[in-house]
Amino acid sequence: MTQSPPTDDLVAAFQIEGWPVRGRIARLGDSIHEVLTRHDYPEPVANLLGEACALAALVGSSLKFEGRLIVQAQGDGPVRYVVCDYDTSGQFRGYCRFDADAVAAVSQGFARPGARTLLGDGLFIMTVDQGGDMDRYQGITKIEGETLALCAEQYFDQSEQTPTRIRLAVGQVDSGQGPTWRAGGIMIQNIASDDARGSTEDAWFRAQALFQTTGEDELVDPTIPADTLLWRLFNEDGVRVFEPLALKAFCRCSSERIATVIESFSEEEKADMVEDDGKIRVTCEYCSRTYALDPTA
Repeated sequence: MTQSPPTDDLVAAFQIEGWPVRGRIARLGDSIHEVLTRHDYPEPVANLLGEACALAALVGSSLKFEGRLIVQAQGDGPVRYVVCDYDTSGQFRGYCRFDADAVAAVSQGFARPGARTLLGDGLFIMTVDQGGDMDRYQGITKIEGETLALCAEQYFDQSEQTPTRIRLAVGQVDSGQGPTWRAGGIMIQNIASDDARGSTEDAWFRAQALFQTTGEDELVDPTIPADTLLWRLFNEDGVRVFEPLALKAFCRCSSERIATVIESFSEEEKADMVEDDGKIRVTCEYCSRTYALDPTA
């Protein structure tokens, strides 16, 4: 039986027909709802983490090898750091560390606080991990603007010298069974000029003008499939959407990994961890699962 391609929780590459412009689109439904509801995140913090996850899917799915992309931002603001760990198989996990009172204090205005307000002065980091004995590659830029999309655009401009536009959206949608979190993202990149294709400047200018018409509501609307949204944007010339990759929330934690970490502590430190029932309990900061381990095992 032929398996139907996913219509949600996916990331897909696309190409505007005849244009020197490539892109990717991501739509996250159940997967991002699972990540954002594992902790009691205030709305602005959940929005920031949702952006990080959508961004990681867009960029991580373009890697040409099996490995991981880690999207991270850290600063001196109410949110100390936000991180999304994306596996090239389409699995991802994410987490935010924040000061609830400080987040509430900067959320008093009419506008929802964004990346710069929440993170303060800090750094935006993308780390490529090819696994095994391969060296990690890390790109770092300052946090600029109120969305992680702006941070990523600056990263590509500085580190890759690739003109890039990104739009991210996060929100809650009620389809009749209560509000659920959704996230979406779209990215376009200019293919550099060369002798064969000539100047690509005019096509890139036109692509950006069409890209700008993308609405945040369209990126999170479950009734608008990814290919339909792309057709709305680029129907004059046509757009080719390649086979999508399914996205899924996951976590790397396990009792074996936790035990390995505990073994690195001294006997005195391990003794201090033991609770009244004789167990050592450790809660994963990503998925909130608690492990109860026997210290003598």
